[in-house]
Amino acid sequence: MIRLIFLAVFLSAPAYADMRHKITTSAQLTVDAAYTSTNRAPSSYSLSGNNITPSVTADGSTTSGKIGGLNLGSLTAGVPALVHTDKAVTTAGSSFSLTETYQAGDSTPSSPTVSSGVVGSLPILSGTTITGSGGVAGNLAATSLSSGVVTVVAGGAGTTGIAQTIVETVTD
Repeated sequence: MIRLIFLAVFLSAPAYADMRHKITTSAQLTVDAAYTSTNRAPSSYSLSGNNITPSVTADGSTTSGKIGGLNLGSLTAGVPALVHTDKAVTTAGSSFSLTETYQAGDSTPSSPTVSSGVVGSLPILSGTTITGSGGVAGNLAATSLSSGVVTVVAGGAGTTGIAQTIVETVTD
């Protein structure tokens, strides 16, 4: 009988447990930046041929056997000046060939301006140009209530809104 009373008292004892409840809310709002990436084309000069005698005249003096090219000591907006090459057939009456190429590189452009997330105008360059318009915040917004409810309002182009609520109940 003593055993039954002890067992009944033990079974009817109240249970104590710690319990935690946690609500975490967060929101992330992003507006993309405008960007542009471009490459300027370089200046280049080449001369090749046969039965041709090149020469360069500078400061009133002619030097035979020399070719002109790019004068890197004389730049205008980042583009070197061209030194002209004079050419003459070496053996008159004989065949000759001549190939001469010159490409003027792109001058140094001014920096583009960004207004309201949009690149207004870009310089026209010979290289590859990649442009991305930035985002416009517009009505982009987020609200978070103590109940754990998070609301994100859409913005303009190039915006992102991410919200999350984590509800955690733990017993120890």
